[in-house]
Amino acid sequence: MSTPTWFDRNAFRIGAAAAFLVTFFIYAGSRWLNDFDWALTSYAVGCIFAAFAVAYRYAVWAQRPPTLMYLKRGWQVFTRRKLRMPRNGAVLGKLLLDNFILQKFITERGSQRWIMHACLSWGGMMAFALTFPLVFGWIHFESLANNAEIYQVFVMGFPVETFAVHSFIGFIHFNLLNLSAVVLLAGLALSVKLRMTDKGELATQTFADDVLPLFLLFTVSVTGLMLTVSSKFLAGYGFQLIGIAHAASVIGLLLYLPFGKLFHIVQRPLSLGVSFYKEEGQRDARASCLRCGEDYASQMHVQDLKTVLDQLGFNFRFATPGGEIHYQEICPACRRRLLALNQGKALGR
Repeated sequence: MSTPTWFDRNAFRIGAAAAFLVTFFIYAGSRWLNDFDWALTSYAVGCIFAAFAVAYRYAVWAQRPPTLMYLKRGWQVFTRRKLRMPRNGAVLGKLLLDNFILQKFITERGSQRWIMHACLSWGGMMAFALTFPLVFGWIHFESLANNAEIYQVFVMGFPVETFAVHSFIGFIHFNLLNLSAVVLLAGLALSVKLRMTDKGELATQTFADDVLPLFLLFTVSVTGLMLTVSSKFLAGYGFQLIGIAHAASVIGLLLYLPFGKLFHIVQRPLSLGVSFYKEEGQRDARASCLRCGEDYASQMHVQDLKTVLDQLGFNFRFATPGGEIHYQEICPACRRRLLALNQGKALGR
């Protein structure tokens, strides 16, 4: 029986390996499940399935010729010259600061959009950074044997911190997830406002790619906050039902991650390699247009484009009296001029 065209065996193996690694890390990080909270089993299982789906989707995406070329070239450029490694490390740190922490690439589109994106990004990263270690059993809390008012934080079985339950530090520890939910809700409110008032967004948005992820994030945030409200102010009323709704929304968000717009969270790190690629292109040999002689791109980029186009089955080579040329050896401005000239020739002008 032939393999279905939509099924990728290599990606399946990578996805299975990712799921196995997450399972192993849960088992080992929780000290052979001694610190694992079995009440969080549904979350852990959802994480394992999400790891498989994300790795499978990423492997399929990474095997595409353009993506694979950027991945390969980005790594080659980063490690090509040993003397540049310290400098490349410093550049990588700056790129991480600009693109992932400060997110300067959004500032050009307006301050309000930057605040929206920052709230969604920072709120989400904070929530994931707290949720995964807690669900996996890597972090747990215990009260001291001689003082129930003092909690001790354990990371993979090692004590790292103690704090008083009713102190400010204790309040922060117990409400970091609530804080991340509030930050996310602020970003969601701004996102809805922009999507309702921006005509460009209204014309291009779809339910699956734009509305559904916002709905999932909203549901996760609200149900998470409702758990705190139920336990603190309602004496636990409705806690079990809210907990089921929260678990369902979190698992739904995890399983949606590889199939919708949120997948760009996983794709985004490739932009770091692209930045190194562009910088290397500025220092490397330059390509000159065969028609006008102007410098229009790096020679490495032009050669890589030719390779990728061949891999995709596009033949842009043309026989001329002076020999074979490739369309990528013509600068974009001259391509437009040639298009106009050929159209005019076809019309007899």
